[in-house]
Amino acid sequence: MVFDNRGDVVTNAHVVAGGGPFKVTDSRGHTYTATLVGAFAPDDLAVVRTQGASLRPATFADSRQLKIGDLVLAIGNPLGLRSSVTDGIISALGRTVPEGNGVVLPNVIQTSASISPGNSGGALVDLSGQVVGIPTLAATDPQLGGGAAPGIGFAIPSAVVKDIAGQIVQNGHVVSSHRAFLGVDFAAQLEPGSGAVVAAVQPGTPAARAGIMPGDSIVSINGQSINSPDDIPTALASLSPGQTVPVAIVRQDGSQTTVKVTLGQYPGRAG
Repeated sequence: MVFDNRGDVVTNAHVVAGGGPFKVTDSRGHTYTATLVGAFAPDDLAVVRTQGASLRPATFADSRQLKIGDLVLAIGNPLGLRSSVTDGIISALGRTVPEGNGVVLPNVIQTSASISPGNSGGALVDLSGQVVGIPTLAATDPQLGGGAAPGIGFAIPSAVVKDIAGQIVQNGHVVSSHRAFLGVDFAAQLEPGSGAVVAAVQPGTPAARAGIMPGDSIVSINGQSINSPDDIPTALASLSPGQTVPVAIVRQDGSQTTVKVTLGQYPGRAG
């Protein structure tokens, strides 16, 4: 999706994760070479810059004004079929959705507009053609063998897209992520339900200042149970930088304690 009149195109970080060179094809079928400006994996957003293209920027609506029941269209290239459109409604706002690989997207838009492979990084628009979000993933159903669940797709709100992509364009990276940060690395899960075992604590981070140590098992954050390292991003996604929260831990000797952690801001040079 064209972000500005400099030829910057915003897409999902997972779309460009394989590395360049990149090609951008416009609605008329013209293809341009593009280079990566920057990416921020925690919000699954990236910006590439086209060379020699004259592209018209999209018009963004304020996603904060969306209401459940609003009609939307998802535009993308599913299965390589350029400019395909599906329609649906906004069925929920403010969802927190795990995407995999430790990425958790907060405050996403849930829509019944079909989102298929190739829709990622496209546009979710209202009926006046203004962008309200970027379609990013479809819900999966374990009972269908991990296949897409019909009628449940998720999009990153335009307010987030404009903020994060704007920072990438201006600075080459994200300056203010607005995401809570703990500052620990976790060991591989050994037993389901055993918490998240800390493998390393990054110096000078909120976890280090709170006295969390390697070998500790984090079992809850702000009252939310932690059963594995995968639960950590989900717990942090609902919290804010600067917020002080209780973190319950089990020490290596089996003793339990709770420490107060003032959360930091996730570093912007990520992904």
